[in-house]
Amino acid sequence: MLEIRPTCENCGARLLPNSLEARICSFECTFCRTCVEEILDNVCPNCGGGFSARPIRPARPWKGQNFLTAVPASVEIVSKPVDPASHKAFAAPIRPIPPEER
Repeated sequence: MLEIRPTCENCGARLLPNSLEARICSFECTFCRTCVEEILDNVCPNCGGGFSARPIRPARPWKGQNFLTAVPASVEIVSKPVDPASHKAFAAPIRPIPPEER
């Protein structure tokens, strides 16, 4: 089950559970859309994978206890600011490869 982390690992922007700006990789590294597009070039600095929009957990109990209040989002902040120059060097050979082929 997704943790639904509360902030961008790079810039610390708040990402509410229903945020349309949250992006995650397959390891659930969490970044804001701005960082993914303008700094990370869709290359996760932690694993080299690509990003997808983070799903939004339902706010209401449409079926059983599968909703945000019963299974709350994480409050743990993960902070791993990216050094732009180092990330550019890391991402350079990976960026041209589509995420589904990395």
